[in-house]
Amino acid sequence: MITPALPARPVEGDPADALHTLDESITAWALAARTGDQAAVERFVHALHRDVRRYVAHLCADPQAVDDLAQDTFLRALGSLHRFEGRSSARSWLLSIARRAVIDGYRYAAVRPRRSDAADWEPAAERAQPRGLPGFDDGVVLLDLLAALPDERREAFILTQLLGLPYAEAAALSDCPVGTVRSRVARARATLVDQLADADAVLMA
Repeated sequence: MITPALPARPVEGDPADALHTLDESITAWALAARTGDQAAVERFVHALHRDVRRYVAHLCADPQAVDDLAQDTFLRALGSLHRFEGRSSARSWLLSIARRAVIDGYRYAAVRPRRSDAADWEPAAERAQPRGLPGFDDGVVLLDLLAALPDERREAFILTQLLGLPYAEAAALSDCPVGTVRSRVARARATLVDQLADADAVLMA
């Protein structure tokens, strides 16, 4: 039985070290969950639920499908825990399952008759966010800017800069060389900086 609670993200220190420590705990919980430890299952799901939803939301064009895809991801993961051996972090393993869930969702939707033309997902996602919170406006702006990036650059940026995955794990998840991920992140960051500068120039004009 695993007894430690989910470690809080420390305010001080190296963020990379903090994330590594957190990932080690999550991976330990995933391994313990294989033996039927219900507390470990709950901690594993709780620790990664937010990351899975964020990742799925940025991959999926339908905001109404995000919760279903996140649930599908965890159902697949819990059903496959007996095959998880801890060779990679549980976070990257779970995100790879989330990616497959989104791809399968696209394939399933492609063979279904469309009920109607779906509206753009950005306004729907914006309406779904809590308002009046610190940083809300910045979050909406970032959401809009990320939506304008090419899919591969957006995914690389989200995995490494928002979810904190090492470049090597992001590359394995995206099935491409590490150098390609670094290039995509650099280009995404340059585009975002330029877009923010353009937006500031408009506001100051």
